[in-house]
Amino acid sequence: MGLPEYVKIVEVGPRDGLQSESVNVPTPVKIELIERLAQAGLSVVESAAFVSPKWVPQMADHSAVMMGIHKVPGVSYSALVPNMQGLTAAFAAGVSEIAVFSSASETFSRKNTNCSIEQGLARLDEVCATAQAGGARVRGYISCVLGCPYEGTVEPSRVADIAAELIRMGCYEISLGDTIGTGTPGKTRSLIESVAGRVPMKSLAGHFHDTYGQSLANAYAALECGVSVFDSSVSGLGGCPYAPGASGNVASEDLLYMLYGMGIETGVDMGRLISAGNFICNFLGRPSGSRAARAIAAKRTLTPIGL
Repeated sequence: MGLPEYVKIVEVGPRDGLQSESVNVPTPVKIELIERLAQAGLSVVESAAFVSPKWVPQMADHSAVMMGIHKVPGVSYSALVPNMQGLTAAFAAGVSEIAVFSSASETFSRKNTNCSIEQGLARLDEVCATAQAGGARVRGYISCVLGCPYEGTVEPSRVADIAAELIRMGCYEISLGDTIGTGTPGKTRSLIESVAGRVPMKSLAGHFHDTYGQSLANAYAALECGVSVFDSSVSGLGGCPYAPGASGNVASEDLLYMLYGMGIETGVDMGRLISAGNFICNFLGRPSGSRAARAIAAKRTLTPIGL
């Protein structure tokens, strides 16, 4: 299969990237980060999570964030929603696209949502139906698709079953999450081939973490399989509070650099993306987690991507 001519990058930094940060990030800083990312040309920016502040304190200001964004036409500002309570709050804040999540690991599901996979899917069925009835689009996440911190190996057929169930509920896209970053290109291909047997390839997205330095290799393997949507986080921010050892997401800048070098269009401006990454890293008091951003800052490359 040939490589896609265009790839949609789903920026998850403001939510997945910041949720595990121990330093409190004030609402105005989150809003500015989101606005900078939208101005960089990203068409989807996952901006908040309507979850309990008891479990994810960093997301406690979800409503203020969503209502404070100066929205760019054509950009989707999505929010993670785990249950009906979260959906009600999301609608009140003007959210028009939500993301729901399941897990391919029973143990991780209980650690993350305090229920089994089956119970979680039953809960999501109501959330998806109500969201769509209210005019919202719904995207689905599946975590631990290439390995679990508690159970180890995860069977691709289990991921395929859950993906098919989320599609039945009306999710327009399914993001396959390598939550702990243990996947390799071969395993990624096997996973996608299995899931694509149950779900249209055009509905699949890759979500890779860089714990073992495999995120770009896995993204390339997914591209070869026909996947044309990828989640990434500016400056490689992120992790998961319920997945011990999980490091950050693939850096948006690194993913963009690879795609540009392959002649694949994204609509994203590297200069503005790096600027957004520098903004949040300066606030957090640390250097960018993107190799491409650091190399460009040090002028180790010749006029990369028109800079």
